[in-house]
Amino acid sequence: MEEYSNKVMDHFMNPRNVGIIEDANGIGEVGNPVCGDIMKMYIKVKENVIVDVKFQTFGCGAAVATSSITTELVKGKTLEEALKLTNEKVAEALDGLPPIKMHCSNLASQALKAAIEDYLKNGKEK
Repeated sequence: MEEYSNKVMDHFMNPRNVGIIEDANGIGEVGNPVCGDIMKMYIKVKENVIVDVKFQTFGCGAAVATSSITTELVKGKTLEEALKLTNEKVAEALDGLPPIKMHCSNLASQALKAAIEDYLKNGKEK
């Protein structure tokens, strides 16, 4: 049995920013066919800053926890700052992840990047 930090357990049991942003101007969806985790991230951008971010994750506890902490780490940040978020920083913010679960932190940062790319491509502030 892999050991999870208290922070991972907290974000799994009480995930932050779960849900959908109806008028999101950036949506990123990524999936890992190996473990079946699917993650969707919604961002609301105003003047180059992520003013709101929500997620929906279908997956293991680590996937939920990494999604939750990622939303907390990027809310209020500029797009440039958010794009610098790496899976290592996500895992670090959770006080570490078991090696077998590191791919979950990849998903969270990839979903965020996909949402930002979607926003930049469509470039609409609502």
